[in-house]
Amino acid sequence: MSPSKGVPLVVALADDLSGAAEVAALLRLPALLALRPAQPPRDGEAVVVDLDSRHLPSAAAAEAVRAALAGHPGETTWYKKSDSLLRGNVGAEAVAFAEGARAVVTAMALPALGRVVRDGVVHVEGVPLHDSGAWRAEERAAPRSVAEALAPLPTAGVPLDAVRQGPRALAGRLAAVAARGRHPVCDAETDVDLDVIAEAVRQLGSAYRLLGSGGLAAALGRHVGTGTPAQDVPAAYGPLPTADGPLSAADRPLLVVAGSAEPGVVAQIARLTAAGARHLPLAPDAVAGPAPVPLPPLAPGSVTVLSIDGTGSIRPGAARRLVAGLARTVAALTGTPDLVLTGGETARRVLDAVRITALRPVGEIHHGAVHCRTADGRSVVTRPGSFGGPDSLHRIAAALRPRLLPPPPAARPALPAPAGPAGPRASSQGVTQ
Repeated sequence: MSPSKGVPLVVALADDLSGAAEVAALLRLPALLALRPAQPPRDGEAVVVDLDSRHLPSAAAAEAVRAALAGHPGETTWYKKSDSLLRGNVGAEAVAFAEGARAVVTAMALPALGRVVRDGVVHVEGVPLHDSGAWRAEERAAPRSVAEALAPLPTAGVPLDAVRQGPRALAGRLAAVAARGRHPVCDAETDVDLDVIAEAVRQLGSAYRLLGSGGLAAALGRHVGTGTPAQDVPAAYGPLPTADGPLSAADRPLLVVAGSAEPGVVAQIARLTAAGARHLPLAPDAVAGPAPVPLPPLAPGSVTVLSIDGTGSIRPGAARRLVAGLARTVAALTGTPDLVLTGGETARRVLDAVRITALRPVGEIHHGAVHCRTADGRSVVTRPGSFGGPDSLHRIAAALRPRLLPPPPAARPALPAPAGPAGPRASSQGVTQ
């Protein structure tokens, strides 16, 4: 499926920034990651649009999808990223995404994180989603099936044995479901299952669209990818290379903004601080106020971590106000530091505050930690808040500042020298929620 001049090979939509960045890396194509209407893509680029719709009212989220569809007409492969735990405006966005398509084919499995779909139900480490604790922070009950999450989109289940008959037979099954006016929801347990689904949809052509988790995005990338931009370069080997040299200027400050409330982030900050970074925990009441929190200047070549001080109690429902306050505080700093942003909401609010409207992914530093460049040459790393082990932030910072921070011991595998731009492709295990 080759695009005509000026038409992207793939257009992907996501409801938050960390998910959009991960998809852009998983597609294994040169990509424009657009936060809002920006410069048009270059010929041959994929376009990944952050709709920033996870927390919008459902009607507004659907309109964001429609606007993105209208903005990229032409023969192209369409992919819609959805949270593998079915959070957000899944149904409203799916209905809008289906408009103008023969069918939307859904596959929500994310095998790398132990999330599979059996009989149309998402299972998390063997437990049905609605019986797991995955929705403990949500204000409503988890859907009992993928079809329930997609409602009111009319769907029909495609069982695992049909998927495992291979791409050609599956394509016929998907077309038959579409002929009945319904949209297929596929069971899948492995990356091979997702590869079959992606290939079957590509055989059917651009009238069929894909909707799923990062696992399905990775499968699509294995079919359409060229290996650019995502070289799988371990953080132990320093900054990811590009044609014009290292990703980061040695004298530019590096600012880590840890806006996620995930408990594991505390351990990650402690590990990075022990390696030599400066930590600035901010009082929640100060951050939630109308003015930015005054901060000391960021020294050239320094690594600073900004977070919310969690030693006291944080009022329920304050998360979005705190993220907005962090963004105001970052925007008030002088200079243009490189940025590491944890959590999709934090990443989007900070980039909006500093007026960055587009990114171009370079690769993944580790599972879910996507390294991008801005138009003025800054590095931006985004990562979902729940991703990464205790050394995650240390690994990211060491990749960006190898002369300043040594990599953690666990990130020193005995592998050959880092690959250049024509090196190996990104790991298929780098997937998002």
